[in-house]
Amino acid sequence: MAHITETVAMYSELIAQTALLANGWITHVPRTKEAYDILATNPVTGRAEKVQVKTIRRRTDRNGDLVIYTRKGNGTTYDLAEADWIAGVLAEDGAPPRVFLLENTCQSEYWCVESRLAERWTELPISLDRRMLALLEAETTAA
Repeated sequence: MAHITETVAMYSELIAQTALLANGWITHVPRTKEAYDILATNPVTGRAEKVQVKTIRRRTDRNGDLVIYTRKGNGTTYDLAEADWIAGVLAEDGAPPRVFLLENTCQSEYWCVESRLAERWTELPISLDRRMLALLEAETTAA
């Protein structure tokens, strides 16, 4: 059986990929070990962008504020050649997962007070909206 850390990491990656797809991104998962977890085509720019997925944690020493730790195994942060975006997945027991997309600014951690999530982090809904996807497709085709 997989270690719980590995299971949660894979769950987060799959949920992040679902959120990206639901929001018009085309996703690709590398077959070789890369610094990023998902290569995704941005529906607005058409550019392929690298997404590093991390599970969001609650900081008990900060009244439950949310934090995304973004250090690699060697202790360094992801530079812009390795990841354009950080996808943070909030996966709490018994609650639907939530996905937040943040531009990579090469920090070792990103944190936010839960009451300010909407203004600080971009939430990607995981629910499918075919009408929105059709609009994105029409815009892409017209361009």
